[in-house]
Amino acid sequence: MKWSVGKILSKRALLTPDKTAIVFEDTPITYKMLDAASNRIARFLQDRGLKRQDRVAVDLFNCPELIACYFAAAKLGLIFVPLNYRQVSEELAYQLNHADCRLLLFHSGLQPYIEKIRFDVPVQPGNFVQLRQASTPAVDLPEWAVDYNQTMEGYPDDAVAPASPVGEDDPLMILYTSGVSGFPKGAVISHAQTYFKNFQIIIHTDMREADVFLSQCPLCHSAGIAAVVTPVLCRGATLIMREKFDPRQFGRDIETYRATIVFALTTMLRFVLDTGVLDGIDHSSVRVLLGGGERTPDSLVYALAEKGLYLQMGYGQTENSGMSLMPRDYVLEKTGSCGFANFFTDVWVEDEDGEPAPPGDIGHIVATGPNVMSGYWNAPETTAATIVNGKLYTGDLGYTDADGFLYHVDRSKDMYRSGGENVYPAEVERVLAGHPAIENVAIIGVHDNKWGETGKAFIVPKNGTQLSAADVRNFLDGKVAKYKHPKQVVFVDSFPLSSWGKVKKAELKNGACQQGK
Repeated sequence: MKWSVGKILSKRALLTPDKTAIVFEDTPITYKMLDAASNRIARFLQDRGLKRQDRVAVDLFNCPELIACYFAAAKLGLIFVPLNYRQVSEELAYQLNHADCRLLLFHSGLQPYIEKIRFDVPVQPGNFVQLRQASTPAVDLPEWAVDYNQTMEGYPDDAVAPASPVGEDDPLMILYTSGVSGFPKGAVISHAQTYFKNFQIIIHTDMREADVFLSQCPLCHSAGIAAVVTPVLCRGATLIMREKFDPRQFGRDIETYRATIVFALTTMLRFVLDTGVLDGIDHSSVRVLLGGGERTPDSLVYALAEKGLYLQMGYGQTENSGMSLMPRDYVLEKTGSCGFANFFTDVWVEDEDGEPAPPGDIGHIVATGPNVMSGYWNAPETTAATIVNGKLYTGDLGYTDADGFLYHVDRSKDMYRSGGENVYPAEVERVLAGHPAIENVAIIGVHDNKWGETGKAFIVPKNGTQLSAADVRNFLDGKVAKYKHPKQVVFVDSFPLSSWGKVKKAELKNGACQQGK
């Protein structure tokens, strides 16, 4: 079937041209305006000689131009490669080379990172395009870059057609994973897979054209571009967006724009709660609160529920986002769970023999369905090890309860064995994340002469608090079994983080953060 994600924006421009598609930094942008911007970019890309399935990269903060470029690439059958704006030059160079990107659109504030690598990447001369970033001081346009703002004014904004029809199974995006223990892998997502992700989110949230969707998830991630932007604009709703996340502003935006659906990661929600902003605003408009995506202590779920906000947790990966989501009616009854398999996904747990694991038994989380990625870019062996007979092996461990609810336990590679017992660090980390004096925690397994392996906890205390190893273990008493208690506790100022903000546990194991405070 010949159909592309680019149709979403062009159809919306016909159906609801004057409806507000995005409110960016308090400035409304209609569907007609967004589609016109997308058409101008598409004509620019054609003019640069880009052909179907050439790769177009962006290194941008959240902004309407990123969205317009995404849909422009989709209309032409190009492959969109969103880079994480937190990455440094070396990380950017790896991904630009790995995907063999021919054009790069970047924010002026990120120019220093691009300057260092511009001779080391396959982006062709004249295809470095700089977008002025309003929130930072003006940066001079380098001689090697094209001015986005000025250049786009010279292109017409009428509908654009690809040189050849775009098929539903054609690649739409390459989304790079975090690469915590090695080089990032590029998950290839097709047009059809993205449509099914749309439908899952729209169905789960009962999204309507009148909905106002508030999210500040980075658009360089699967959650931001595939689980927020695309379904919101497909449904014809309105997206409230800012360049960067500010917890107080996020709370105020709920009231100002009468947000009906809110999407936020656990860390964001914790910051919002800590500011107290929710106590001074009217948030009664919120019908759906989606989030999670990381360790989420029960205390956070209960704190939100006390304010009438019921956090519907989910589980997903870049390779298959939105695999499962929690139904609203079970938020408090099934704390710790990430709900049922979503509408267009089957998710289950397998034992070591590849058989379905009985309820309560921890095993490998496996998924299948039409929104599973096509594979990893230029990595056939890794793809074959991850997708076997049409089944995605997530690399995660979990279990289901007697009612069929899924519980994510840990990454399989992070599990360790202590005295013959399996220990899943994420389980203990989730409990410790609920400690009022702990800002962040990461646990690894280390060698122990008596038990084989025991846990070593790295803890970042909150500012101004004093903690001891005994305080940590006492907090765990009665919450997790004694053999799961970390034998060693180290207090540190910070963790080694990937550009995705994930703790690099491999570096912890190799000696990072060994010095206490």
